[in-house]
Amino acid sequence: MKNNIKTFLFALMAILFLQNGFSQKPEKWTSADIHHAMKKLNVLGSALYVAAHPDDENTRLISHLSNGMYMNTAYLSLTRGDGGQNLIGTEIRELLGLIRTQELLAARRTDGGRQMFSRANDFGYSKNPEETQRIWNKEEVMADMVWAIRKWRPDVIVNRFNHETKRRTHGHHSSSAQLSVQVFDMAADPNVFPEQLKYVDVWQPKRLFFNTSWWFYGSRDKFAEADKSNMVVVDAGMYYPLKGKSNNEIAAESRSMHKSQGFGSIGTRGGQLEYLDLVKGDKLSGNDNPFEGINTNWTRVKGGEQIGMLLNKTLKNFNYEDPSLSVPSLMKAYTLIQNLEEGYWKKIKSAEIKKIITACLGLFVEAVADDYSATPGQQVELAIEAINRSSVECRFLSVEYIPMGQDSVLNVVLENNEVLKFWQKLDLPADLPYTNPYWLNDQSELGMYTVNDQQLRGLPETPRAFKVKFNFLIAGEAISIEKEVIHKHDDDVKGEVYQPFEVMPSVFVNLQSEVMLFTSDKPQDVNVVVKSGAPNISGNATLARPQGWRIEPEFIDFNLKLKGEEQIVTFKLYPPAEATEGKISPIATIGEESYIRALTTIEYDHFPTQSVLQNAVAKVAKMDLKIAGNRIGYIMGAGDKIPESLRQIGYRVDILEDHQLTVASLKQYDAVILGVRAYNVLDRMKFHQSKLLKYVEQGGTMIVQYNTNRGLVLPMEEIAPFSLNISRDRVTVEEAEVRILAPDHAVMNYPNKITQKDFEGWVQERGLYFPNEWADEFTPILSSNDSGEPARDGGLLVAKYGEGYYVYTGYSWFRELPPGVTGAYRIFANLIGLGNRERP
Repeated sequence: MKNNIKTFLFALMAILFLQNGFSQKPEKWTSADIHHAMKKLNVLGSALYVAAHPDDENTRLISHLSNGMYMNTAYLSLTRGDGGQNLIGTEIRELLGLIRTQELLAARRTDGGRQMFSRANDFGYSKNPEETQRIWNKEEVMADMVWAIRKWRPDVIVNRFNHETKRRTHGHHSSSAQLSVQVFDMAADPNVFPEQLKYVDVWQPKRLFFNTSWWFYGSRDKFAEADKSNMVVVDAGMYYPLKGKSNNEIAAESRSMHKSQGFGSIGTRGGQLEYLDLVKGDKLSGNDNPFEGINTNWTRVKGGEQIGMLLNKTLKNFNYEDPSLSVPSLMKAYTLIQNLEEGYWKKIKSAEIKKIITACLGLFVEAVADDYSATPGQQVELAIEAINRSSVECRFLSVEYIPMGQDSVLNVVLENNEVLKFWQKLDLPADLPYTNPYWLNDQSELGMYTVNDQQLRGLPETPRAFKVKFNFLIAGEAISIEKEVIHKHDDDVKGEVYQPFEVMPSVFVNLQSEVMLFTSDKPQDVNVVVKSGAPNISGNATLARPQGWRIEPEFIDFNLKLKGEEQIVTFKLYPPAEATEGKISPIATIGEESYIRALTTIEYDHFPTQSVLQNAVAKVAKMDLKIAGNRIGYIMGAGDKIPESLRQIGYRVDILEDHQLTVASLKQYDAVILGVRAYNVLDRMKFHQSKLLKYVEQGGTMIVQYNTNRGLVLPMEEIAPFSLNISRDRVTVEEAEVRILAPDHAVMNYPNKITQKDFEGWVQERGLYFPNEWADEFTPILSSNDSGEPARDGGLLVAKYGEGYYVYTGYSWFRELPPGVTGAYRIFANLIGLGNRERP
């Protein structure tokens, strides 16, 4: 069975680039949608847009290429955006990368493109491409780009960024363009990455463009004066009567899918010029068509001329009132396509025409599992539904269950608008792989995810092995339609909700705390949530820990009768006498099998529910830490986990709502902390600022974490009691030297004596958006900078205001505290302790 599953997965991966995500509600095309798809069916041209991150892409140009020119268009994002910030929740790093992957897929479903990736990891802001390519494995990223070109076979490649930029810009951005220029010709060389040629052929794109604009020239005036003789200029602001929208409006809807980055966009109307500067490839005689001289009709395929003629006739005779009238000729075209030699366009157009045929028929087929998940070897029940909503003869021959090798033979005619539904119980193969995001299965490096399977590389999601194939005879011609197995349920508010069917372990072990800090020899409780992935699960749990750490008891039994049932098992963890750091991991044992993975479920309305398996690990540290003050008020900003981190070391943290932000209510807090980007995302801060400053004036401590200098909800001069200017200065290297400018200041001495050791082990960066100007009332505490840059002294500013203290800090506490950077905890505790009246 294992070989059968592997063979099926290879076949599935070969067409997965044609899809834009799993377990969406079925597409319900109008006649206008069908007509548009038929036009696209008759165009055989392809484009690849290249940039570094989710949200880098020009959705207007992608939509124009896909909807206006009907080209097969994909976006290659070199990273999944793991290093960004999250404006809709607390997920960061790998989980944020998964969210942004899904947002890209939602964007492509909107603008008509497809989505691809490399294995490169977004490790955070980089100030130059040399650093980026050093941290990324440059050779492997280039291999992934060559793979994408060979697999997508673009006629035209468009870079979002300038490969020759002289301006300061993100190193990831510049690298995406520089590497794209390098691989443009490499993809055609059989001596380059020859191991790929087992699955794909070499390919030479015709042209490489840079999607330039006035921004890259520094001003609109400079761009107006620039030589544009080497540029293609297209108007991407056209109106689509069949869609009732302009291209700009579609692009805005697509960009608005990047919700975690706050990129909601207002649709516009009217002309919008896009400029494509030719970098490499065939010269142009005109300046309005990037595909000039490239054959993009059916004659580019051997034996395709007849197909093109037939599709032209079908399109001409299309009936909006009854699209099913096109089915007989579409089925003839489908058969002709199947008779073509194997190749890229055969796969692409086979998938396209199947969707058109099913839409013309009003043919709905679905395989719904009775639960959202199952374990390998477990029995599931599928509800199989099929309906033909047309007068075209449609004989339902059989259903095949993949990869089980079972089928249900039916051989019945689907009468017009009559539902056929039945149920089938199946045993999942015992070796069916988990449906976890494939790039998270193995340990990754700082700059690269580990993906050993060549066929998986570049895919947006993990291929689902559990599928159902519906076999039909339509208008006398055989055709098969594959559908992934899904689960759906009726939500009282949302109605019909679809979600992916997941293959999961029998048991999950989730730690309630990701970090545990010990400041004495006293033990702490380690709570492990043991959750069943199947009914009737029993076994025992223990805790792997570093040498010198002790637990009581050694094992705890669990017994879970129901699927989804949880049992919390609690261990006493005793630290060693000396200061040390390490990791603990829960292990659940059932019979001879051990389970070490935690389950994280990510649910947002704009993409399907995501289930993620990661090794359950928590950091433990025995450390010297004192706190001054106890009660903290926290105003959540864009989303972070600092409140949980502060609770871990003994603070009582209240998340403050609007009605609690009164001068009288604030007096109870030893410190009030503003979450990251609070002045960017909380519009009502402009009403609360005066009350917060009054709290400081009367003796409180107010700690403001970083904000960007754009999109502030109140003027910058009102953010602090004294003037400061937030810049774009940042220190991206987490190991960059930190110099203590005010060694005698209380924040460096009470209640913890801060030394250089407290700046060791930081992650991703030092900080961002440091102020570069401030009033004399502020005391700069720390200084740091990246190599070759001037000192950045504005990362931590403290000012006495009235009886209290105002702190503005651009250091990345939201990145340092959740993973347990001990020195960051000690410094942050000192910030909170500034207003403690017991300081000697």
